[in-house]
Amino acid sequence: MTFGDYMLSNANSYSVLQPEEELKLAQYLMNQVADAVFYVGSNAKIIYVNDAICRMIKYSREELLSMTLKDIDIDFWPKNWSEKWTALKQQGSLTFKTRYRTKTGRIFLVEITITYVEHQGKEFGCVFARDRSDELVDLGLQRYVNKTAKPKEELQQEVIEYERTQTELETSLSLLRSTLESSANAILAVNFQGEILCYNQKFLEMWQFPKSVSVSRKCSTAKAFFENKVKDPEAFRQAIWEMSSQSDKESYELVELKDGRIFAHYSEPQRLGDKIIGRVWSIWDVTESRKTEEALRRNEARFRTLAETTEASIFLISDNKQICYVNPAAENLTGYTTKELVNNFNIDRLIKGKKLRQVHKHDGSACCEYQEMQILTKNGVKRWLACTVGLLDGVLDFAGHSVELVTAIDITDYKQAESEVRQALEQAKRLSELRERFVSMLCHQFRTPLNVVSFSADLLRRHIHQWTEEKNRSYLDLIQVAVQQISELLDEILLYGQAESARLECEPRPLNLEMFCRDVLAQVQIASGDQKGISFVSQGNCSTAYLDPKLLQHILTNLLSNAIKYSPNGSAVTFKLCCQSEEAIFQIKDSGIGIPVVDQQQIFEPFYRGSNVDSIPGTGLGLSIVKTLVDLHGGQIAVESVVGVGTTFTVNLPSSS
Repeated sequence: MTFGDYMLSNANSYSVLQPEEELKLAQYLMNQVADAVFYVGSNAKIIYVNDAICRMIKYSREELLSMTLKDIDIDFWPKNWSEKWTALKQQGSLTFKTRYRTKTGRIFLVEITITYVEHQGKEFGCVFARDRSDELVDLGLQRYVNKTAKPKEELQQEVIEYERTQTELETSLSLLRSTLESSANAILAVNFQGEILCYNQKFLEMWQFPKSVSVSRKCSTAKAFFENKVKDPEAFRQAIWEMSSQSDKESYELVELKDGRIFAHYSEPQRLGDKIIGRVWSIWDVTESRKTEEALRRNEARFRTLAETTEASIFLISDNKQICYVNPAAENLTGYTTKELVNNFNIDRLIKGKKLRQVHKHDGSACCEYQEMQILTKNGVKRWLACTVGLLDGVLDFAGHSVELVTAIDITDYKQAESEVRQALEQAKRLSELRERFVSMLCHQFRTPLNVVSFSADLLRRHIHQWTEEKNRSYLDLIQVAVQQISELLDEILLYGQAESARLECEPRPLNLEMFCRDVLAQVQIASGDQKGISFVSQGNCSTAYLDPKLLQHILTNLLSNAIKYSPNGSAVTFKLCCQSEEAIFQIKDSGIGIPVVDQQQIFEPFYRGSNVDSIPGTGLGLSIVKTLVDLHGGQIAVESVVGVGTTFTVNLPSSS
């Protein structure tokens, strides 16, 4: 900053300049103010504007000077303008919000501060307009229609025009001085020789300048004052004190004072045409904003340190489901890079399922959500995450969107262990039910033949010498049949045990299926005493098929025996064999009691019997064993049944080598 050898005067004293020069300087200073400023008369006509208001509403200076407030303010109140003006005169200033319309038709909200100014008997309003378009914009209003400027009046006599110009010059100077004093920034103007041409009261207040000190590069008292104020005198001298007023460059420097305040100094050369005639400084206090920035930087550094060193995965997700931040742990978890995840990556691409649970504070208010999410990683692996989800409302946003903080830990191993425990519990429950059924079956199925054996043996023991040989033989036959039933029951239990323990193996070999099925059919009919007729039908070439004869015989024997057992005497049983290129199909159909629909889903479970079997004997193991043997072949078994009509079992077995 360059200073001359002049004393700082009070806010109402200025250096002696010609009116035209002072007007040009004042206009230049007003146009350096960042705020949009203009002046209106008591009739609401615009009489002066600075560059900022022209930029704000897109009209040229000439256009604005031909308008009134009504032309730019869509909420203008013509009926009560006189009341507003009266209130302005009484109060000195008014602040309110209204809507302006630009030349391009854009409508935006502005905050208006009008200060009342009276000079040489004329009344003016100094208007500061601040853009508040982020608060409210009404786009539904009618578009603005430019109004043509009124034509200028004819030139009057030269003397009258000169006097009017002088009056306007003085008025403009007064208005510009008021503008400088109303600015929130400190303003200082220095000429080519380093003399202070103008400053405002804000400059004195910010630097807390004593009236007794003169300001000049040659004044040791002034230099000592400034250098005693600042924290780094050398940097202040180089950046501010020794700045040449002839420099054609803009400058921006931050000056830290010993009392902790920080001033921003912005300057640019003052030009008169193409000639540099001085330098204008604009100074404002940025202490609070710098503290806020520093606090934000510290908080960001803390957050990044915590986020990037924790093992938990952290996601910041905007309300449009775009990921805007992930930490390294999230990269490792998902397999995606940070660049991939934050580049228009929708979180729904990652999440395949979730379960929600609200988490509450001690006072009962909701603070966050606990979620279990299943995600699909880049390499196609599904992982389960335990997540807390909190909305950072008012704390952080992303391009105007609110942000959720998701903190997740991988619980895939836990979920797997949980699933295994659940399966183990279900298996234990199933085994318990099977054990209960098994004990019930043994008690029921063994009791009948054992009672027969016990009763027959007791009768023989007491009457063997009294009865005839024929009668004794009949009781011995009963004992033999009962023992045979017990033996068959034990064989079924043994076979089921082998199947459950995976000790059975399927060993296919070439078979003539038609002959094999006829042999099995003959054995079943003999065992049943030829009580029912079984019709056999064979289709296709069944001379060669690769199947395990031992397992197949048990499958067919069980199904045929059941068809006979659960069908009334005289009813027909049909056995169909169909051989295709790589598959053998066995179909056994009866006209028996049928299987209720409610039982069909469980009919292949061990020890399960239909609810309508009544007193027909059985262990409930037969169909379970058949299903296991079919599975060993890699085949399928299906059942269709209607109660009282009959049942059809269809077995499909692969028969190729």
